[in-house]
Amino acid sequence: MPQTSDDPLPPVLPVILAGGSGTRLWPLSRKHYAKQYLSLDGETTLLQATVARIAELPCTDPLVICNEETRFLAAEQMRQAGHDGALILLEPAGRNTAPAIALAALQAQTHGDDPVMLVMPADHKMADPAIFADAVRTAIPFAQAGQLVTFGISPSRAETGYGYIRTGDVVGQGPALAVAAFVEKPDAETAARYLATGAHLWNSGIFLFRASRYLAELETHRPDVMTACRAAFAGKTGDLDFLRFDADAFLACPDVSIDYAVMEYTSDAVVMPIDPSWSDIGSWAALWDASDKDADGNCEIGDVLSLHGSGNYINAGSRLVTAVGLQDTVVVETKDAVFVAPKDRVSEIKDLIAQMTAEGRPELDHHRVVYRPWGMYDSVDMGDRYQVKRITVNPGAKLSLQKHHHRAEHWIVVRGCAKVTRGDETLVLSENQSTYIPLGEIHALENPGKIPLELIEVQSGSYLGEDDIERFEDRYGRA
Repeated sequence: MPQTSDDPLPPVLPVILAGGSGTRLWPLSRKHYAKQYLSLDGETTLLQATVARIAELPCTDPLVICNEETRFLAAEQMRQAGHDGALILLEPAGRNTAPAIALAALQAQTHGDDPVMLVMPADHKMADPAIFADAVRTAIPFAQAGQLVTFGISPSRAETGYGYIRTGDVVGQGPALAVAAFVEKPDAETAARYLATGAHLWNSGIFLFRASRYLAELETHRPDVMTACRAAFAGKTGDLDFLRFDADAFLACPDVSIDYAVMEYTSDAVVMPIDPSWSDIGSWAALWDASDKDADGNCEIGDVLSLHGSGNYINAGSRLVTAVGLQDTVVVETKDAVFVAPKDRVSEIKDLIAQMTAEGRPELDHHRVVYRPWGMYDSVDMGDRYQVKRITVNPGAKLSLQKHHHRAEHWIVVRGCAKVTRGDETLVLSENQSTYIPLGEIHALENPGKIPLELIEVQSGSYLGEDDIERFEDRYGRA
């Protein structure tokens, strides 16, 4: 039976799922810079907001699950959020939530522990996180007693974009309810019926359970997933703050969500009803709905000048965006792409994504601004045999010792101090000074200062791709 409210609560282990690509918010969200790493409110990223909403709970350092491409981005944002000690688990490939959570549960038991795990997607928004934190406190005794808890959102409308949970009887003294069934995304008529009955909650995808209970249920209902995950975990290796797993074993794992693998079959599922003004930010229309708006229902971000419009979401990322007479429209501008659609047709972005995938468009994966463990670069201009980048190197950071086989580089320092290795030479450059890196010369760039180093890089040569790098030393493990 769940313990009484007077019993002390044990620390829970947050497990943050940060591996999604979030292409429904393209062009802001892309494969290598997905929506969980974006600051949609201009203050904190969704990943950081996920961590912040559990700050008042008894928690250990989180486990973060992401992919190889975004590992340094996740690490830096966790550092900024005050969690330098967070271990980051790297999925060799996307295999949905059931295998990812299994890896986290296996890691949680490494030292013989069996913690209560709080599993949260990193890309949700909650306007009232205190309500969520209170619900977690209330749910911990149920998880300690061996039940698998999920959190259901009290629906505010007949939403067709979410899955639902049909609730059953009150469990114990409540407020948890038995899970009668998990229900797929309904059509409009069915969603209206769900709302009218009051017996259905939106499926938030947030869970609370002991590591051992989840693994036991996964072993019972999907032993094939469990076998693959155990094999992948057995081949784990550490790298800085990252944990890698055997890729071949994990690639053999079926692609399946925790709902389909465990929650629909276990007899111990319970749901906690909550209403923290939640959104999964699953579309531009959902983001508009969850954002602050003016008297005409417009959400305008950046340098926007809009007249005689209403119900719009306009996001200007890099320049002035003007509009006249728009109604219920989404306009999103970035340095290299613009998306425009009526708000009631934003779901059709999936067709655009499919077409861009078929055409191999690089804008689907990368922004013009690309983040690296040492900082970032912006590809300002490109033409035949040349490319111009604006590079920012964080204080104390260093690019790898490397050489290029097809290009030479000129570096001009705009701000800060640069320590340059060029062959056998070591140079220290300040603002307005420059240097030249000949083709084939071994070189490195470091920021020894206290402020960001900014420089302009002009590349010239027969091939300017990012894969023309031969690394010899790298503090970030990429050599």
